[in-house]
Amino acid sequence: MSAGFLSDVEAMYDRAAVNVDMPDGLSDKIKACNATYVTRFGVRLRGRMFTFRGWRATHSTHSGPAKGGIRYAPNVDQDEVEALAALMSYKCALLNLPFGGSKGALEITPSDWEPFELEKITRRFAQELMRHGFLASATNVPAPDVGTNQQMMMWIADEYRRYKPDDINAVGCVTGKPVTGGGIAGRTEATGRGVQYAIHAFFKSERDRHAAGFESDKLEGQRVIIQGLGNVGSHAAQFLSNDDGCKVIAVIEHDGVVRNVDGLDIAALKAHQIETGSIMGFDGGASDSNGAVALEDACDILIPAALESVIHADNAARIQARLVVEAANGPVTYAADEILRQRGITIIPDMLANAGGVVVSYFEWVKNITHMPFGLMERRQTDREHRILAHSMEKMTGQSFPSEHKGEFLAERGEIDLVRSGLAEMMHRAFGEVSEHVHQSQEGSVTLRDAAYEIAIKRISGAYQAIGL
Repeated sequence: MSAGFLSDVEAMYDRAAVNVDMPDGLSDKIKACNATYVTRFGVRLRGRMFTFRGWRATHSTHSGPAKGGIRYAPNVDQDEVEALAALMSYKCALLNLPFGGSKGALEITPSDWEPFELEKITRRFAQELMRHGFLASATNVPAPDVGTNQQMMMWIADEYRRYKPDDINAVGCVTGKPVTGGGIAGRTEATGRGVQYAIHAFFKSERDRHAAGFESDKLEGQRVIIQGLGNVGSHAAQFLSNDDGCKVIAVIEHDGVVRNVDGLDIAALKAHQIETGSIMGFDGGASDSNGAVALEDACDILIPAALESVIHADNAARIQARLVVEAANGPVTYAADEILRQRGITIIPDMLANAGGVVVSYFEWVKNITHMPFGLMERRQTDREHRILAHSMEKMTGQSFPSEHKGEFLAERGEIDLVRSGLAEMMHRAFGEVSEHVHQSQEGSVTLRDAAYEIAIKRISGAYQAIGL
């Protein structure tokens, strides 16, 4: 499957690259992965030596450090890592972030190991990455991904600081750390929040919304199916249901699906999953062990938020959603993308919909290398200006400031507010650029995915040409 994943990413790249004017040979350079490090290291555990295999791929460094997560999973391989690294390059270019693309993976089942064992394994992996130049705030910056979390990132950062105690920017060697360890508020929710903002941007675009068959710009009442109730899927589901009034009518996991046509209580479902280890048997919906078929249920918005290639040539013709939002990396294969395109089903591609995590990782990295909290210099001044403005309006009008808005207007802006504001700005701006590119092209010839790739490729090409390549 992973070899197919890499082929799919390259095929999507090729489809877009023909529309970008580049010097001969540069397209092949951009598509190729610069370097992939394979490591096999030993860790003594449980009275014996265990050997682990890991990878770190750097797809490009055209615009600064290579950025991308590290995943822990039993079925990863080099092709998957290189595909994900390529997607990171294009994602960062699309969002105009000063990063190239990278990705890492360790072939391991995290649940097989105790936390103290995972710590030893993670620290050894970090040592291997450091020794071979695949970990540093200035060159290669990992983040959490499937099977990893903020605690693991903190172990990596601590190991790096031990290895290079004279690096003043050491804590910036990874992102997605706990807030108390140099992280940033809002990073855990960032990818799910970015999915929400991408959907907001889509619904605010009348021409894109109408093209997908949505008459209203209101999300309230839209039927949503979520595939994957991990970090990304659970946050996206909660934000869409709690903030926007969507009805999440089905949640799919590896062991089945839970449905409720009136909408699932996502917080309660997540609590049930944490308590029992499964979504199955949840009282607030009907459970069915055949989860894969629920991708084909009738809905307005389908959000695959787990692993790659869940929508493929064998089921794409039966997808009934009007809008597919790729909250995971590569959930729609190239063949399925062609089928959905022909059927007129709109896709918000992964390199945009899934970008919230790397955007907030960028904020965290900036915070780390500037050694200054967000909003420190301007927060008091901004709050003072708001109070003066509110008082002036009351004095000029002779009326009190509306109570339903006064609290929010005068509230102190914390780091989480600034992070969400910045993320919303970048997601809306990127969607606007992609949408405009689509509608400047010949009608129907370019999808949102094609436009996103073309914008990203053009920016990477420009960066390479600027340095003489």
